[in-house]
This record gives sequence, C-alpha cells and structure tokens, in this order.
Amino acid sequence: MAKGKKTYAKVKEIFKKDFADPEFRVLFDEERARSEIARAVTKARKEAGLTQAELAEKAETKQSVVARLESGHDSRTPSLPLLSKIAAATGRRLVLDFEEVNKKTG
Repeated sequence: MAKGKKTYAKVKEIFKKDFADPEFRVLFDEERARSEIARAVTKARKEAGLTQAELAEKAETKQSVVARLESGHDSRTPSLPLLSKIAAATGRRLVLDFEEVNKKTG
C-alpha cells in the first residue's frame, strides 16, 4: 500500500473512532459551523461590494467584529441578531438548516 493511502486509512480510522464520541461530534460540528459562518459572511460582504468597515456600519457593529467573524478563528459564536443584521446589510436574509446525519459517515 502506498504511503498516502496508509495515512488516509489511519486518519479515516481515527475520525471514525472520534466521531463515535458524541462530545467530539458536537465540538467538531461547532467548529465547522464557525468556519461556514466565516465563509458566508466573507462571501456576502464581497458580493455586496462592501469593505469590512462599510458592512460593520450598515450592520451596526464594529469592523473588528466583522474581521473576527470572517477569520473563523474565534471561539465565540455570533448571535442570530448579529447574523441577521449582516444578512440585511448585504441584501440577503439569514437561512438556517439542519442536515440529516449519515449513520455510516457521521
């Protein structure tokens, strides 16, 4: 077996084991949500043709808050009212969804 395939198999096995732990799964999902929020805020702002400062002003927040959200590296989760203001400021609306968990892959 090639080295890359061995590494992938090891990582896959580690994740399979880790995802069996409900606490790990919750933490992983929270981190993924923060990353998705960062991408969504950045995309909406850029598509609206706004700078971080302009978005902050329209959303009644600070530029540093927008930068923090876009970085995806902050452990704090933004509030729904803030995300709604950002959506409105970029000409969008906030949409949330729950995905069904695939029993095989987690």
